[in-house]
Amino acid sequence: MFDVASNLRKVSAELPEGVKLVAVSKFHPKEYIEAAYNEGQRVFGESHEQELSRKVEQLPRDIEWHFIGHLQTNKVKYIAPFISMIEAVDSFKLLKEINKQALKNNRIINVLLELHIAEEETKYGFSLDACRSLLQGDEWRQFTNVHISGLMMMASNTDDREQIRREMLRAAEFFDEVKQTFFADDPEFKERSWGMSNDYPIAIECRSTMVRVGTAIFGPRVY
Repeated sequence: MFDVASNLRKVSAELPEGVKLVAVSKFHPKEYIEAAYNEGQRVFGESHEQELSRKVEQLPRDIEWHFIGHLQTNKVKYIAPFISMIEAVDSFKLLKEINKQALKNNRIINVLLELHIAEEETKYGFSLDACRSLLQGDEWRQFTNVHISGLMMMASNTDDREQIRREMLRAAEFFDEVKQTFFADDPEFKERSWGMSNDYPIAIECRSTMVRVGTAIFGPRVY
């Protein structure tokens, strides 16, 4: 078996206080998650609702599950009973549906608004202007069962470390703007989720509070 435990210890040792590790376990077997769990890891990231539902049944109840992929509105109802955080809210329609399903389950679901800053067209998320427009409207404030806890982004998939740094710093600056303008009175609006296996050290320098690390812990994905 891949040495999940020692990889997890290595990654964890590099994270400063105040940076949460989301161990990205999608496409990895439950045995790998159990190995990480036994080392003390409690936050795991998944991006396919069927795989996630299966793992929730098989694994300890105190795991905090984050949905980190693109989420279709018609899939929200399947994960609403148990999901801790939905990290990639990329439309008002999705935000509204999460609130509706959370209400049905008598829960408040934490979410992050996903920004599209990377230069790749394939990535999802709000442009900075679209995110401003959403927050300037008042409708989201009526959602009693969804809580916007911060922002999320994925940097460009490139070897250019300076480009990655520029994109992450742009997200960090935008977080400050949004915090000051819309969430100044909400101490729970605090999460900045950027950084993955190949760029999390840069993300930490760019004020990330949450890194999503999969390959560096679990190895190549098993499809």
